[in-house]
Amino acid sequence: MIALLADAPPPAAEAVMARAGGENFPVASRVLPRVMRERLLALYGFARLTDELGDADGRSTAERLAALDWLQEELDRAYEGCASHPLLVALTPVLSECALPHAPLHALIEANRTDQRVTRYETWEQLLGYCELSANPVGELVLGVFGKATPERLGMSGRICTALQLAEHWQDLAEDHRRGRVYLPAEDLDRFGCREQELGGPGPAGWRLRGLLAFEVARTRELLAEGLGLIDALRGRERLAVAAFAGGAVAALDAVERAHYDVLRGTPSASQARRLAATARLLAGRRG
Repeated sequence: MIALLADAPPPAAEAVMARAGGENFPVASRVLPRVMRERLLALYGFARLTDELGDADGRSTAERLAALDWLQEELDRAYEGCASHPLLVALTPVLSECALPHAPLHALIEANRTDQRVTRYETWEQLLGYCELSANPVGELVLGVFGKATPERLGMSGRICTALQLAEHWQDLAEDHRRGRVYLPAEDLDRFGCREQELGGPGPAGWRLRGLLAFEVARTRELLAEGLGLIDALRGRERLAVAAFAGGAVAALDAVERAHYDVLRGTPSASQARRLAATARLLAGRRG
């Protein structure tokens, strides 16, 4: 494993953190205090590094798995206070100051291991199970930083995080297909009469695929709605920050809808203004 990493070292911290501005959600909302923003940025750095290692182009599956094994060892060293990679060094004080558990961080690594061996999902339930590893731990960690991680809040957070993850899958359908991954459940492809070959283009999405994506967007919105009570369960700046996460999911789904569910001619994305507007709509009329 050490030899593999020597040939293809992990990405530099600066390159990883440069991706923050392109996310569907505010990585560390400016409404939060500086210390809390720094903690969330440290968590983002770890999560983004995990994804970079799991998605690295030009590396074999064995090399990606070796890199993820290295990351898990590096995470364990961070808990011991002796990590070496700058992003794990930045994470180290957050782990102790917020008493963050191992499980959600290890789950993010395991999600990327899953990506190396599982490239298709037969059912919606299987896809949601994957999101339990790839998305929901992020919400648990954010609530841990806020000091607000109760079982009820974690349940609602999981729905928001899963919806945000699914929205990204629908946006990135063509890119994921090029990487050999299909997150649309096979049962849904069959239901709408879509062939997997249609997901890579060329040309615009056909009416069957658009119908399928309209179906997936609608039930992703339903899932998101089930988690919005988390906004009501929080107060002050933390409430606004969670609303911004959820607003990012709404804006991403809106972008797919505005594209008439054609995600093959480019990735539909939402501007910062649209994300802010979606957040404002979520907050309007809610108690608190």
